[in-house]
Amino acid sequence: MGATRLRYAIRFQFRNPGQGQAEPRHRPPASLHQNRAQVIFCVRGVISPLLANLFLHYAFDRWMAKQYPQMPFERYADDAIVHCRTEAEAQGVRAAIAARLKECGLELHPEKTKVVYCKDDDRWGTYPNERFDFLGYTFRPRRSKNRFGKYFINFSPAVSDKAVKAIRVEIRSWDLHLRSDKRIEDLSRMFNPKIRGWLQYYGRYYRSALYPPMRQLDRSLARWAERKYKKLRGHLRRATHWVARISRRDPKLWAHWQMGVRRGPMAGAV
Repeated sequence: MGATRLRYAIRFQFRNPGQGQAEPRHRPPASLHQNRAQVIFCVRGVISPLLANLFLHYAFDRWMAKQYPQMPFERYADDAIVHCRTEAEAQGVRAAIAARLKECGLELHPEKTKVVYCKDDDRWGTYPNERFDFLGYTFRPRRSKNRFGKYFINFSPAVSDKAVKAIRVEIRSWDLHLRSDKRIEDLSRMFNPKIRGWLQYYGRYYRSALYPPMRQLDRSLARWAERKYKKLRGHLRRATHWVARISRRDPKLWAHWQMGVRRGPMAGAV
């Protein structure tokens, strides 16, 4: 980070020891645990990130700042990234973090904790892990273009496959093709806030990765138009052209029409 380009990153997640395992049928008497502090997070609860931040600010953030002041890191709730210069340094820091968490009654998630090689044009080594997901983004080597028009490989983020899948599921759940009682302006008012949120968050980096799910949205609009207008019924291709014409005539009607997707006579076609 800063002037120094760091080669490795540790992507990890905290969890309570035994989290995800089956509960024992018979619990030990409470008296055996009355003097032992326990850390419990409300998994998937609204309060969970807040509780995690309060506890991990002292258990992890301040400890990292004291023990490894030269090492940049990011953390959100129980997900964190630590940047390192060498593999040996990354493995050493990983072991130290595991020991620190054990002192605090936590452990590293065995499946979501890994050392990642940040591969790009200047770093052509190979490593078992060369990508990781963090906060809905996938960080991996990607083909990029600099301001001079030259292409190069850059280790950069884009919306993750998991996030794209969630967006597709959400769009399908809207059942646009069943809303033939609505005008296209009504639909845009109903769903634009959600679409705009996706674009503002996931579109900050490598925005073109959002094109496929947004084209799916245009296909859903074409199916809606096919059912709504008699002249388009049974003519999905004609409905697709109709949506493309609306997008060129009024690009501000839908948020994703302003994101730079090429709008032409075949825009959104299957």
